[in-house]
Amino acid sequence: MAFLDLAKKRFSSRKYLDKPVDREILMQVLEAGRVAPSAKNKQPWHFVVTTQEEPLKKIRECYEGKWLESAKCIIVVCGDHRDAWRRADGKIHTDIDVAIAIDHMTLAATDLGLATCWICKFDVMKCVRALDLPDGVEPIALIPVGYPADEADVNRHEQLRKPLDEIVHFEKFYYKPFKRKKPIL
Repeated sequence: MAFLDLAKKRFSSRKYLDKPVDREILMQVLEAGRVAPSAKNKQPWHFVVTTQEEPLKKIRECYEGKWLESAKCIIVVCGDHRDAWRRADGKIHTDIDVAIAIDHMTLAATDLGLATCWICKFDVMKCVRALDLPDGVEPIALIPVGYPADEADVNRHEQLRKPLDEIVHFEKFYYKPFKRKKPIL
């Protein structure tokens, strides 16, 4: 599949079939995260995979949405702030590096016929306790992975994304106010 088609096909699924993800396929998704680039090749990420009912229950309790109960696999993507590259001005790149790994995994999952959702609004401290994470390791996102029971319109980006001429700046930045053509419901 062409990359742009794959990127348009990927969506945030909130309904999964009652079918476990094959371990071999799951390992391919995790491999996509492993090979992601990171600043200074520090790779400050850890992927905690939950597929058993008790660990899944603990992770589901960190999030308010009931739809997460349909996910048979949740990857808790953690960032190790102790092992990340720091820019000269002090900016720590953990979150950026982890975001790249997550993006690789969500696109790989889509390519393999799976669906994902990127969840950042969850009880971080409850998740830290559920996984017994060490100091310096932060759960950054919950990524449910499964076979989708819903689907998205691959053409939705025409209405939901700003057009290129409003976000691309050549040679210097210049402000162009965004005027949405259709309201988002």
